[in-house]
Order: sequence, then structure tokens, then C-alpha cells
Amino acid sequence: MIFGDFFKALGQLGDRRFLKVVGFGILLSLALLFGVYVLFVQLLEWLTPDTLTLPWLGEVAWVDSLIGWGSFFLMIGLSVFLMVPVASAFTGLFLDEVAEAVEDRHYPALGRAQRLPFMDALIDSVNFFGVLVAVNIVALLLYAFVGPFAPLMFWAVNGYLLGREYFQMVAMRRLGRQGARDLRKRHSGQVWIAGMLMAAPLSLPLINLVIPVLGVATFTHLFHRLAEASRR
Repeated sequence: MIFGDFFKALGQLGDRRFLKVVGFGILLSLALLFGVYVLFVQLLEWLTPDTLTLPWLGEVAWVDSLIGWGSFFLMIGLSVFLMVPVASAFTGLFLDEVAEAVEDRHYPALGRAQRLPFMDALIDSVNFFGVLVAVNIVALLLYAFVGPFAPLMFWAVNGYLLGREYFQMVAMRRLGRQGARDLRKRHSGQVWIAGMLMAAPLSLPLINLVIPVLGVATFTHLFHRLAEASRR
């Protein structure tokens, strides 16, 4: 059933409102990654000398170039981890627009949901962003000890966090904060699995740029399916 929710979301990817949000999401992602990259390079340049003296070679003046190219490829790798907090920031900014597009097409009889107050959504997003970054920093230190199971740990940890955040924010539009929390707890297993299915492609460069939109759409379908089942 979760795959059905995803394929419904995928089938709407050509929607004009989806494409608009995908464009904003790509700009947001690239801006954040570029900002982190610039700060990272500045930090490395501050910590390293302009020239380096090596035995038998004397002064080596190309340290800056080496740092620049090395940091670039390092940031390409780190972008896998950075896309998770990008996806979390995305929810508070664009969730309503994507969820409304899904509901207009698939659930028109429900009418418009109550939009989340901007400040509430912003506070929730900032708080969750902090939790997500802190958890991933700790997890990053642990990946070295789990060897080939590191990707599974990455998907499991971030799947739980992303699933919880996305489902909660989608459900709050219809049920309020407490109602959304209660529904999520009753179906925590499905929410976690859906979150892992979202976290896995976030580790694929380029593909991960459209995952936040598909994530919101998938969790909108998941919410309506679970809410309907709970009413029976």
C-alpha cells in the first residue's frame, strides 16, 4: 500500500504546482550546499598555511589548489548527508502547496484544509532541523563502526525522523497537533517504513532533489489512507 501511495505521487510529478515547488527546492538545495561548501573551504584555508615545506621537495605552493579540489569532491560526498536536513527544511516552506495539489486532484470532496500558521511551521521546522543535524552528526561518528551496514543505519535513523516529521505536518492540517500525533503513533510502523523509502533515494545525487516533493505527496496519500481506515 505504501508503494501505491508513492506511485500516485510519482504520477503527479508533472503537475504545474509540483514543478514550481521542485524548482524552488532545487534552488534552495543548491544554495544551502554552496553556502556550506564556501564555509568549509574558508575553514580549511584558515587552518592550513599558504605554502608547505616538505623534506627533499622544499616549499610546496599548490596547497590551496589541492584543498580546493579535495574539498569539492568531499562536499559531493557529504551532500548525501546534507540533503536530509535540506528535506526537513523543505517541509515547513512548501508542504501546504504540495499537499493542496494532491488533495485537489485526488480528494476534491474534502475541501481545503486549514493551512499551518507560518510561525508554527517555521518553529517546528527549525526545531526538527536542529534535532536532525544533531542526530546525523552522532550517527556519522558511528558509521565507521558498523561497516557495510552504514547505509542501513542511515536509512533507518533518518527514515524514522523524516517519516515522523512529514506525517505529523501533513496530518496537522486536518487533525490538529494532538490528533496528528495520535494517528502517527497508531501507525508508527507504516510511517517509519515510508520514511525509510524516502531516506534511501535522498542518498542519490540529483535524484534527491525531487524527493522532498514526492515525500510530501506520498505522505499526503498515506495520511488520507490511514485516516480513512481509522474511521471504519
